[in-house]
Amino acid sequence: MDRPEYSPRPLNVAIVGAGIGGLAAAISLRRNGHHIRIFESAQMKAEIGAGIGIPRNAVRILKHFGYSKEHLKAVDFDGAEVFDAKTGIGKTLRLLIPRSEDEDIFCHRSDLYNELKRLATGEGDGPPAELLLGSKVSACDPESGTVTLSNGETIPADLVIGADGIHSVVRTDILGHVVKAPASGWSCFRCVFDASKLDDIPELNWLTDGINGARSVAWREGGPIRMFFIYKCRNGSLVNFVAYHGDPAQDDPTWKPTVAREEILDHFKDFHPKFLRILDLPADSPPMRWQLRAMPLLPTWIRGRAALLGDSAHATLPLMGQGAAMAFEEAATLGCLLPLGTTREDIPARLEAYQTLRKERGEYVNVESLSQASVPEKRGTYLKSREMQTRMVEYDSVKVANEYYEAHFRS
Repeated sequence: MDRPEYSPRPLNVAIVGAGIGGLAAAISLRRNGHHIRIFESAQMKAEIGAGIGIPRNAVRILKHFGYSKEHLKAVDFDGAEVFDAKTGIGKTLRLLIPRSEDEDIFCHRSDLYNELKRLATGEGDGPPAELLLGSKVSACDPESGTVTLSNGETIPADLVIGADGIHSVVRTDILGHVVKAPASGWSCFRCVFDASKLDDIPELNWLTDGINGARSVAWREGGPIRMFFIYKCRNGSLVNFVAYHGDPAQDDPTWKPTVAREEILDHFKDFHPKFLRILDLPADSPPMRWQLRAMPLLPTWIRGRAALLGDSAHATLPLMGQGAAMAFEEAATLGCLLPLGTTREDIPARLEAYQTLRKERGEYVNVESLSQASVPEKRGTYLKSREMQTRMVEYDSVKVANEYYEAHFRS
């Protein structure tokens, strides 16, 4: 008699958190034929009105996922025009690593989110991921691979991925105790402006003259970091504005995210007047204040059948622009290590490999980003260091993970 043809069983994967990292993990694993459920506590999930940079090491993964650059309405990023906030004098800093087939881009977070959601839950390779809104996870058992919802329901899975951000529940259950991100002493004001009125304000020609990319305006006379970081997104129709400043009151119970234009002006009143004119542009979204916090280095990202990804493992400051890229790389690595045919019993060893491949790199971005904020002499290092740029943007996480899989697991 002929033997029945072997048919590998897909894994059942529970992803906690439907943010950028959680959706990226869902895309990577559904492409292998696994069954994905994404548990999100919010009743409605959308990204805030802000821009995001996607360096070429992350664009490489988006291409691997089959993304559409047109859907992102992306703007190319070739470097930055860097200005002294006091004198108004600037210079051009181009990216030091020549482009190949991949580019560095800026886009609006909601455009990126919608494209990732399409790739995770829409038509494509593998069964679409199931997005379960209003499903708050209150606990995880890493050894058995179960998650418990706030309504008491227990969900079994072969693999649990904690992509639940800086206040991660999964992290607490992996480590066995709570680890919080302490106050960093820095916050930022964020706003998105309508770019259609730029020509009406001649003093803002510093935003349009020069190379495609960011505009950095920094106060260079010591003290806590004070800087504008500005770039266009959504096909150039919007201007994303970020203003970093010292904020010693992050743990004050009266701290509020809402902010008025006058408060932003007060923090930066000694900046050259031409830079402050950006606040005269019509706002596409109201200005908000974000706390900047960074996770301390964790002893492990994994336990049993559970693993951390993205901000839940290594949230940091955005001074290197690699936060989302690390989540993409981690999602892609999981996809390479967990092809169809991976068994439930294989999971712990594959997660050990995941940690071996990813933890040092994620922690490098964490530490370097903090250093470039806290050490005045290191501010702007990423734009000036060819070695650092090479280390980040020329890294091919899919190639590295596939080679590791072939060497350690193919047999």
